[in-house]
Amino acid sequence: MKRWILISCPLVMMFILSGYGFKTLKVSVPDQLKMKEPTLVSFPQDETSLPGYKIRPPYIGSQFIGFKEALAFKESQGNYFVTNTYGYLGKYQFGLGTLALVGIYDGNHFLRNPELQERAFYVNISRNKWILRKDIKRFVGMKMRGIEITESGILAAAHLAGPGNVKIFLRSQGRMDIKDGYGTSISNYMKKFSGYDISIVSPKRNPRI
Repeated sequence: MKRWILISCPLVMMFILSGYGFKTLKVSVPDQLKMKEPTLVSFPQDETSLPGYKIRPPYIGSQFIGFKEALAFKESQGNYFVTNTYGYLGKYQFGLGTLALVGIYDGNHFLRNPELQERAFYVNISRNKWILRKDIKRFVGMKMRGIEITESGILAAAHLAGPGNVKIFLRSQGRMDIKDGYGTSISNYMKKFSGYDISIVSPKRNPRI
C-alpha cells in the first residue's frame, strides 16, 4: 500500500499542475495606469533640461576601451564631428599640431573619418607613453596634491596638456599645474582618469599612421 501511494502521488500532482500550465491569463490594465500622452520617461534626452541633471558617460570597464571612451566623453561627449572654439577636432579633440606629429595633415579629412580618429588616438597614446616612459616608471604609485599617480592618469593628462607639461607637473611634485583654455588642469585629469589598465598600449618612438 505504501509503495502504491509513493508512486501515485507524484502522478496526481503532475496531472493537477498540468491543468494550470497551458492556460493564458488575461490581465486588464486599469485606466489610471494607461499612458495617454508622452512623458519625460518616454524621452530620456529631455532629462537634460531638469534642474541639477548631469550627463555621465556609460561605464564600460577599466580596460583601454573604458579609458578611451571616458576620455572621449569628457572631451566631446563622444562626437566625432565636432570642432571646439579653439579649433580642436573630433571625438578626442586633437589639435592640428598633434595630428601632424602622427602623420595627419588634412584636418577636414580627419574630422570626417571616425576610423582615422580612433587610429590617431591609439598612435598618440603610444607616442606619449614612449615620451613619458621614465616618468611612468618613477612616479606611478606616488601621491601628489592628494592624488595617486597612475599610468592612465599620466597619459590622460598628456592628452590634455602635452607630455612636456606632464613632465613639468610630475617633476615639480604637482606644484606646476598647467590648465587648458577652459580651465581644466593636469591634476584634474590625473585624478579623473586614474586606475585604468591600459597595458595593451605599447610605447612607440615616433609612431606614424
